[in-house]
Amino acid sequence: MNRLFKLQFLGPFALFTATLCAELAARALQYNPSSELLWFINLRVFGIFQRSYSSLSYLVPIDGFQFFGVALPIFALACIGLATRSRLPFTVATHSSLVYAGLLVFSWQVGVPTVTQASLVTMAVPSGVGLYVMATILGTCLLSFAVTHLLYFLAVGKEVRALVSWLRRVSSRRNNRIAA
Repeated sequence: MNRLFKLQFLGPFALFTATLCAELAARALQYNPSSELLWFINLRVFGIFQRSYSSLSYLVPIDGFQFFGVALPIFALACIGLATRSRLPFTVATHSSLVYAGLLVFSWQVGVPTVTQASLVTMAVPSGVGLYVMATILGTCLLSFAVTHLLYFLAVGKEVRALVSWLRRVSSRRNNRIAA
């Protein structure tokens, strides 16, 4: 199997893993609310998921929806695409994972009060470990998205070359018949 084909799996896998870890950290905090380590992990490491949860909870008030309703189906589609070696599930999974990663970044931006000085617009960026989590998710989803498109462009190029080759054969046969 093509290594590029397997590379498409990276974005949905990273999104699934990060969402699972954020959900587990939130569940652990419910059982031990006095733990400073769990508060740090929940707010600093996975703070991006806290803000997206507050954005999504207005639309879908289901506890754990980010994991069970978004990340798990995307990951399942990627697994189906990998198992069946089919492009369509991978395409849907990589596009959906990029959209969800964009939602995570957008919800981080919306959740921060903005202060504008002169003509400069502030942009909220998480610091420390939260920045690395967000950059990893967004980077892997963008990479998977790009690889998906690259594979489609290569497939289209192969089909175009086959069409041009067929047209040349047909044209040369027609020219040979006319000359004869």
